[in-house]
Amino acid sequence: MNLTVVIAFAANALVAVAKSVAAAVTGSASMLAEAAHSWADTVNQVLLLVADKRSKRRPDASHPLGYGREAYVWSMFAALGLFTAGAAVSITHGVQELLSPPEEEGSGFVAAYVVLAIAFVLEGASFLQAFRQTSREAETVQRDVLEHALHTSDPTLRAVFAEDSAALLGIVIAFVGILLHQVTGSPTPDAIGSILVGVLLGVIAVVLIDRNRRFLVGMEASPRVIEAARERLGGMSAVADVGYLHIEFVGPRQVYVVASVDLVGDETEGRVADRLRALEHELEQDDSVVEAVLTVSRPGEPPDRELLT
Repeated sequence: MNLTVVIAFAANALVAVAKSVAAAVTGSASMLAEAAHSWADTVNQVLLLVADKRSKRRPDASHPLGYGREAYVWSMFAALGLFTAGAAVSITHGVQELLSPPEEEGSGFVAAYVVLAIAFVLEGASFLQAFRQTSREAETVQRDVLEHALHTSDPTLRAVFAEDSAALLGIVIAFVGILLHQVTGSPTPDAIGSILVGVLLGVIAVVLIDRNRRFLVGMEASPRVIEAARERLGGMSAVADVGYLHIEFVGPRQVYVVASVDLVGDETEGRVADRLRALEHELEQDDSVVEAVLTVSRPGEPPDRELLT
């Protein structure tokens, strides 16, 4: 089970309850927006846990490339939930508060600040876990942390990193809105805070939806990964040269490899076929390679896409 997602789920569930109570006590639009945000995140973590579990099923006859892309499907559902239950609710409530301000004065500001402080600590702990995992992976592929969070093939890690970042920023926005409400006596800053939280969630949701869409329709590995795979293939004792090479993600850290290779020597078809199957099997020993398909290329054939046109 993904520890990062589990920690995020526990933190969001506790924060959602606390914010809901504070929203009921204070009547704050910003706090209500944050409560909606946290409940959306809590449901999202359940969907991400489902995504993580279902995507790890092994390939079978009906799904020879495995079930890795299920991670993007369930993560897409989570992103859509963030957009509707988080962004839409927050913006709608903020606009309603602007158009029809409550007649009674705000109260319970101290309770709101205490809840926001607790939420910041819990969300911060969840974010640190996501940041550490993202940082470790980014170091191995020579990316900075933000770049890896955006481009990683693991949608659950990206979602937790993005949602926890948004949660911390949302808490700051809610704090400023409630503080200005208390100082000025006007509910307008609080309502604007609710709208800003909604816009923030909408932007995060759109980014997550777009990234999942890209991986669902087929995302090729980065040039760095392709070059590393080319070096590995070319370094095999039976391979003289590598022609066409295509590596496509079929799940979190799972790829499908198609390549044409020039084999050492000049052997009969049967022997060549046996050697190709052996090379494919060797590549598939890597946990990240779901399936490899190799074919013979002519000596000196250019490694470009014209081979398939």
